[in-house]
Amino acid sequence: MSTVTDSSVFRGIFSSPSSSAIWSDKTRTFYYLRFESALATAQARFGVIPHMAASAIAKKCDVNLIDMEELERETRKIGYPVLPVVKQIVRMVNEVEPGLGEWAHWGATTQDVTDTATILQLRDTCDLVSKSLENITCILRKLARTHASTPMAARSNLQQAVPISFGFKLARLLATFVRHQIRLAEILPRLLVIEFGGAAGTLATISDTGVALQVQEELAKELGLNVPDIAWHTERDRITEIGSFFAMVAGTCAKFALDIKLLMQTEVGEVSEPYYAHRGSSSTMPQKRNPISSVYITAMASTVKQLSASLFDAMVEDHERSTGPWEIEWIVLPQICTMTHAILTHTQEILNGLEVHPEAMSKNLDKTKGAIASEAVMMKLGRLIGRQVAHDLIYDLCRKAAQEDRPLVDLLSENKDVLNTGISRKELESWCNPANYMGLSKEMTFRVTDPE
Repeated sequence: MSTVTDSSVFRGIFSSPSSSAIWSDKTRTFYYLRFESALATAQARFGVIPHMAASAIAKKCDVNLIDMEELERETRKIGYPVLPVVKQIVRMVNEVEPGLGEWAHWGATTQDVTDTATILQLRDTCDLVSKSLENITCILRKLARTHASTPMAARSNLQQAVPISFGFKLARLLATFVRHQIRLAEILPRLLVIEFGGAAGTLATISDTGVALQVQEELAKELGLNVPDIAWHTERDRITEIGSFFAMVAGTCAKFALDIKLLMQTEVGEVSEPYYAHRGSSSTMPQKRNPISSVYITAMASTVKQLSASLFDAMVEDHERSTGPWEIEWIVLPQICTMTHAILTHTQEILNGLEVHPEAMSKNLDKTKGAIASEAVMMKLGRLIGRQVAHDLIYDLCRKAAQEDRPLVDLLSENKDVLNTGISRKELESWCNPANYMGLSKEMTFRVTDPE
């Protein structure tokens, strides 16, 4: 084990089979070969290299034909994996016809291959992320609708604030994930471009053919990518942008996980992560049911944030080809991508089986004996005796209610200033009922779940 994402024990927690496959040696090499095959095919179409050479190169660009042990040895010796792959292609094609393999990698440079392969890996990762976001928003939409009118306490500075609905809380999360979907759609056209410019990005090696830009366009078409406006060997904003996006998505999931952990505390008990036997159990305390998925989301989100920050260092590259910052991406992107998908998978699993306890929410609303609706009472009384006067009065009565363990409505009914307003006991009871003071929770929830 070198990292938890490739550990045989932990990889199912800190990664996912689909994301791990994308960032495996085999897939990376597959995309190197895909580039070389597409390049040869594109160049043959415009007469840059012989058709026979392109056909032979394409046939040998099969990852199953690559000697991975040789690739590892040569990469350690050379320092980069592209040249060792190219050397194997050349050797195999030359076995078909001597000299034919020399047309492989024509006019390209190592970073052209590496960057394009990375973009293809990021494309596949974004496909996974997009599907996860779609699943999460679908589940959230249903949950928010279901609980649009389920009363609970909002918390401010970890104290009960005013009543809201649980659906309103979920709808805010839903709206955030919808914004992430929009962001991803905006990012993809900037991200999904090839790199093919040769040594310094000018296509000098094939510029004399008169069809260099056409070859570039054909290569992009072959790979299902777009053509960049200019070479970007040392302009890494595309990579940093997608890394930052993944950190934002992870942060949203971590905020959700934090709320779940707090709401799942024994003393609160308003929601629970999905139950199945021994999930989140303790080795010594049989009663424990830990918020284990939320724990992992929290840890991974923090890691993704730290790793993505290093991509800003990777942007500071010297001249036209860099000496070190580029390799930062090689180290952190696989972990960022696999952990981000794992975070989304854990989030989806929590939401899919989330246990909601409305009775606990109601019980917690009653803990302050009506004080949670004190703002409602203050605003109602404020119209009659002035807002600040009402504020100070209710402040004192709330403290007294807590000290004497009495309902706020009883103290209001006994207070002479309140009695002088002519307000009835029935009206005061209505004002002190948390369910009557959820504002536009329901309406705002449906504005998100059912936009016009």
